[in-house]
Amino acid sequence: MEREANLAHSFEEAERWSLQQMWAMTPDERLEIARVLRERVYGTDAPDVRESERSK
Repeated sequence: MEREANLAHSFEEAERWSLQQMWAMTPDERLEIARVLRERVYGTDAPDVRESERSK
């Protein structure tokens, strides 16, 4: 996904642009963004909570 910049002249315009960007993404793009954010916050060695012993 490429980064885009937008210069909004109001909060409403900024919110509208943000929503349009979200609506334009495919499910795969959203999953990729979630993966990148998770790795930035928790690192690449963090266990997946769905695979932990407590969740079984």
